[in-house]
Parts: sequence; C-alpha cells; structure tokens
Amino acid sequence: MDTPPASIPPTPGVAGTPMALGIRGRCPRCGQGHLFAGYLRLADRCDQCGLDLSFADPADGPAFFVMSIVSIPLVAFAAWLEIAHQAPLWVHLLTTLPLAVLSVLALLRPLKGWLVCAQYINKAAQGRLQDDEAE
Repeated sequence: MDTPPASIPPTPGVAGTPMALGIRGRCPRCGQGHLFAGYLRLADRCDQCGLDLSFADPADGPAFFVMSIVSIPLVAFAAWLEIAHQAPLWVHLLTTLPLAVLSVLALLRPLKGWLVCAQYINKAAQGRLQDDEAE
C-alpha cells in the first residue's frame, strides 16, 4: 500500500451498512480488512487501512442478543418435542443441546461484528456530561 494508514481519512459507512460489514467480518472504514483475529477475538488493527480497533467494546451486547434470539425458538422446540413425543431426557440432550450450541456459535461472531461496525459508523462513545463553563 502506497499511502500510510494514518493518512487515510475515516469514511464511515462508505463500504456498506454496519450489518453487512459485521456479518462478513470486515473493517468498518474500508470494508476490505479483517475485523477478527480469531473466532471472537478482534484484531488490533485493520490489515488493509490500519484502523485502530481498540475503540471497539461490544461488551456483553452480542451475548445478550444471541441469547434473546436463540432462546425463544429453542424453548418452543423443546416444549414441542416434550408435548408431542414425550421424549426422554437423552433425546432432549441429543437434539436440543446441539441445536443450542450450534445456534449460539453461528450467531455470536456476526452479531459481534455488527455491533463493532455500528460503533464505528455511528461514532458511538461513552456518554459525558457537559461542563457548565463550556456552554
């Protein structure tokens, strides 16, 4: 790359929506670099434009959304299985438990990427009170 990363101006949203970028695991600035260094570990910097990803702090947001999204259909499936077939415990363990684990693993990374990209594109920051003197 000819241009040093520090001279690339931030262009929020130029590469797509936060959801599209997050699901693909791409940098929110350039849309090309990788957002993740592992399955859930965020990269320190974008490997294409050099964006410092230390601003990103999705905290427990992805886990909350995944639990909310997965729990209702999963409980409905387990209840249907129990009511319709009076399934023994081992059937629930062979069906409901893998379904829960696979659903969580499938959704956690895209939702984390989405939240990180939304933080950057929407310029999210910690709330601060204004000083009376500054007004």
